[in-house]
Amino acid sequence: MNVIVTGARQGIGKAVAEHFAERGDDLFLCSRNMDSTQAWQQQLMKEFGIRVMSINVDLSKPENAILFGKQVLDAMGSVDVLVNNAGVFQPGSVHNEPEGQLEKMLSVNLYSAYHLTRTLIPSMMQRKSGHIFNICSIAALKAYAAGGSYSISKFAMHGFSQNLREEMKMHGVKVTSVHPGAAMTDSWAGYPMEPNRIMEADDIAKLIVNAAYLSTQACVEEIVVRPQKGDL
Repeated sequence: MNVIVTGARQGIGKAVAEHFAERGDDLFLCSRNMDSTQAWQQQLMKEFGIRVMSINVDLSKPENAILFGKQVLDAMGSVDVLVNNAGVFQPGSVHNEPEGQLEKMLSVNLYSAYHLTRTLIPSMMQRKSGHIFNICSIAALKAYAAGGSYSISKFAMHGFSQNLREEMKMHGVKVTSVHPGAAMTDSWAGYPMEPNRIMEADDIAKLIVNAAYLSTQACVEEIVVRPQKGDL
């Protein structure tokens, strides 16, 4: 399969790319600094005999997301799986977070996926196949006091994903909303907690790859996964 992963430099995106690579799938990866992962990309190609392409891009700008989508189609011809993982977390509350934080959260966490998906999905519809995974969050299902604009943007991402699922049912294109709880990524770096309190990025990646390999008759609409001891 041809697999596109955004925000692939680290964390969940990187783990997703690795697990698809293990299956022998070709990858087109992006983040704002994919150049820093060249050695890792070379390792994937050598170990699994796959094709790996990557580009540095800021998907929060619509014109960049659209251009990236066109580059993907030019390079790969078709897309089997799109993992919209690009995102950023900044804590805050609606009443006192910095001015402009909502706009930033929406541009990275929602608009990037919206514009890239709109660029790639016509080719999926034409082929009547494809699978889109939108990385949402537990924060898209339950509000919390320090969620602020981050939580708002993730609620919006889930709404986008649900609407897209309804639109694509008759076109043979699957859509899955992924709602991870706390997982060991840079967002939690330096946070004091007991060992093994939160999930591994691999946990989420395994669920995504397994869902992508179900029969064409089956679509996992939502993946909700939390730490065994619950949310922090």
